[in-house]
Amino acid sequence: MRILIDYRPALRQRTGVGEYAHSIAGALVAELDPASTLVLFSSSWKDRLPPAVIPGAESVDARVPVRILNRLWHRFEWPAAETFAGPIDVAHSMHPLLLPSRRAAQVVTIHDLYFLDRPESTAAEVRRDYAALAARHARRADAVIVVSEYTALQVQSRLDVPPERITICPPGAPAWEARPWAGNIGPILFVGTIEPRKNVGRLLSAYRRLVERMRGAPPLLLAGRVTPESAALLAAAADPPLAGRVRHLGYVSDEQRQQLYRQASLLVLPSLNEGFGLPALEAMTIGVPVVAANRGALPELLGDAGLLIEPEDEAGMASAMERLLSDEALAQRCGRAGRVRSQRFSWRASAQRLLRAYEAALERHGGQH
Repeated sequence: MRILIDYRPALRQRTGVGEYAHSIAGALVAELDPASTLVLFSSSWKDRLPPAVIPGAESVDARVPVRILNRLWHRFEWPAAETFAGPIDVAHSMHPLLLPSRRAAQVVTIHDLYFLDRPESTAAEVRRDYAALAARHARRADAVIVVSEYTALQVQSRLDVPPERITICPPGAPAWEARPWAGNIGPILFVGTIEPRKNVGRLLSAYRRLVERMRGAPPLLLAGRVTPESAALLAAAADPPLAGRVRHLGYVSDEQRQQLYRQASLLVLPSLNEGFGLPALEAMTIGVPVVAANRGALPELLGDAGLLIEPEDEAGMASAMERLLSDEALAQRCGRAGRVRSQRFSWRASAQRLLRAYEAALERHGGQH
């Protein structure tokens, strides 16, 4: 079996989808039999794919601008992936739209359906293509990969995809050791792209309430790149009472992110919608208590490892942060529960499920491997 995965989301600064593409590819290579091959596909005019980014995988690095190729693929379903990669058995897209192929079984990954709910809050290309095409592409796909039970149910009900074509392959916990408990005195942490769905504006308002109620509240660190739509939020953080208390770190590497978790008193993830919520799993792995929105897949992921809040309730968000900061026994209990719960999530297990989904896709497609 020759499997082509669209690695482009992981080509530069890896956010959630990029981290997923990179990690699932690495886990998949380790599970392949000797007769099978994983091929990483990339296209860019200026950014080159390192040849050994996933040891054991082949790579195809096309010097074609991403926007041009996506428009051709999404709107004209041309050129076929085989044009770049040669013969393949499976063409796996890391987003909801199919990779065009002459003969391969086609697989898509759907992380969430936020693009249907708030199209105005998404990137221009997503607004242009996803809402119009995603349902049709998902129904045509030989297999649909999702990252949570929540997204699986959404894909069934809203895109009309039969459940037997859907496979849940959640992210795995990172191979990070739990930290020793040092008290809940470190910074409050937010990790993620600062975009409308992450609800950072209300987080800043909630933090302002916390500062007014709790004079010794720790600083708030925002780790993640900022989109143009949300840049004004950071300007508001420069005014009293937030001035000097809120710090935007920009995009951080894996090593930097792990260090931030090790220092944090808690993580806040107040997203309006999450198909999974990888920062919460990372925090849980380290033993950091989490305050998360009661939306999307976050309740499914978090369980008893933190406090769930209504993301539009700024007072409730401030109260949850204050509880974890002032009640050390509660914070420790959430941290321990997170470490236990994080062990349920394994990249290897997801890669094994993904291989079975490929085999089922080939059977549906009529392919041979």
